[in-house]
Amino acid sequence: MMRGALALLLGLEEDIDVVAQVERGDGIVPAARETRPDVALLDIELPGLSGLDAAARLREEVPGCRVLILTTFGRPGYLRRAMEAGAAGFLVKDGPVEELAVAVRRVLDGESVIDPALAAAALGAGPNPLTGRECEVLTAATDGGTVADIAAELHLSPNTVRNYLSSAIGKTGSRNRMEAVRAARRQGWL
Repeated sequence: MMRGALALLLGLEEDIDVVAQVERGDGIVPAARETRPDVALLDIELPGLSGLDAAARLREEVPGCRVLILTTFGRPGYLRRAMEAGAAGFLVKDGPVEELAVAVRRVLDGESVIDPALAAAALGAGPNPLTGRECEVLTAATDGGTVADIAAELHLSPNTVRNYLSSAIGKTGSRNRMEAVRAARRQGWL
């Protein structure tokens, strides 16, 4: 419903044509390869592939497409990850709808558009302290699997998984891996 409403609102703008809508993150790159949009408006949490991962793939596979992230999840870690993935803009959904079309135009013109309050929070938050492998292990731990399950999934030894979990727990100031997962998600690191 939200995707359709946004497409309808943007389609009412004289200078904006909505060329595709996709339900799942793993449909973004194929649709963009087919339609060659100037700007892709993406959410972060999507089934199949996150908007952040889709943004990185768009940068590689459809380099002429600029990405604007529009999300409910205004977290400093998500903003950093979006910019690292090549997004040109990052807005939170609670902003005025009129600003969305302006943001699309600005991104199309080569500007970066970032929610000001989130930009200030991101500057104060500092970088993600977790390594890529620690993030990977925490992500694998989200379903509550055992250390052996995580080790098998990631092709690591159980001791290596324990070491990464222990390090991530320490860096997030948590008492256990599920608290570490929640803390890392709250910061937007996962």
